[in-house]
Amino acid sequence: MPLCLGINAAIAQQTPVAPEVLPGKGLKQYDFFYAGEAKDRNMYIIRSGKITWQYIDSTGKGEISDAILMKNGNILFAHQFGVTLINRDKKVLWHYDAPEGFETHSAQLIGKNHVVIVRNGNPAKVMVVNITTNKVEKEFVLPFVSGTHGQIRHARLTPAGTLLIAHMDLGKVCEYDTNGKVLSSIEVPGVWSAVPLKSGNILVASNDNFVREYTHDGKLIWNCPLADIAGYKLTNPQLAVRLPNGNTLTNNWFNQWSEKLDANNPPVQAIEITPDKKVVWALRSWQAPVNLGPATTIQLLNDPDNSTEDVHFGEFK
Repeated sequence: MPLCLGINAAIAQQTPVAPEVLPGKGLKQYDFFYAGEAKDRNMYIIRSGKITWQYIDSTGKGEISDAILMKNGNILFAHQFGVTLINRDKKVLWHYDAPEGFETHSAQLIGKNHVVIVRNGNPAKVMVVNITTNKVEKEFVLPFVSGTHGQIRHARLTPAGTLLIAHMDLGKVCEYDTNGKVLSSIEVPGVWSAVPLKSGNILVASNDNFVREYTHDGKLIWNCPLADIAGYKLTNPQLAVRLPNGNTLTNNWFNQWSEKLDANNPPVQAIEITPDKKVVWALRSWQAPVNLGPATTIQLLNDPDNSTEDVHFGEFK
């Protein structure tokens, strides 16, 4: 068999990881902010299907695990070995470097003057830092069982002024007050992220390849095993959010360190799922002029429910 025919036959025999024609309007479905764990630290704003803002960093160190676009255009992002706040002109407004042997994968602004950071290491900690003085004004130690990198990826403040932490290594979602007291705990194997919903429920995504919704006291009320979604190979959800229409938007992360992207059969980077688990939008954009790279967070620009502003943490507002 000629070499070219052999290659074509091999491609033809591949199992598609997503439908050739995807539901929705592709890049034009929503305007959104996008970032992901990748070898480069890149972030994008997409409007009307085009990149209107981008932050490109291929020379630094670490991966972006958390990034939040503020209403004023500022962006706070945690990049494994530090946390940085920039404005729309990419000027650094504040920066934190993690000490040697520690990692930072999640951070959130509290008002204008404070940032809550979850720091992996021995010991793992929650820290509230005043960004005008660079002083740590509050901290408490977190439980952990694994090495630094595998401890925690995601944390979010709740409307009640508490902190919800996805303990990936413990397989638990725990809610803490400002003194480190555990207010609630839910067993969630492999949990990567946990997001408080307006209903008081908690939406989680797990390395065990599922997205679930729990009540505050741990009752499972919605379960979406991603392997059950026909026509798609979805293997690495990281952050899932609930949209105003009741659908769930979750990313499908691609691991650049252990896999090579197949340009002839690329995975989708995100899907929007209805409550009955129908895919109504799928994003796949791996080529110029809009090569977005791996996905961790997709923040819709016109979604007020996906905002993390106007939060507080106990007395910090």
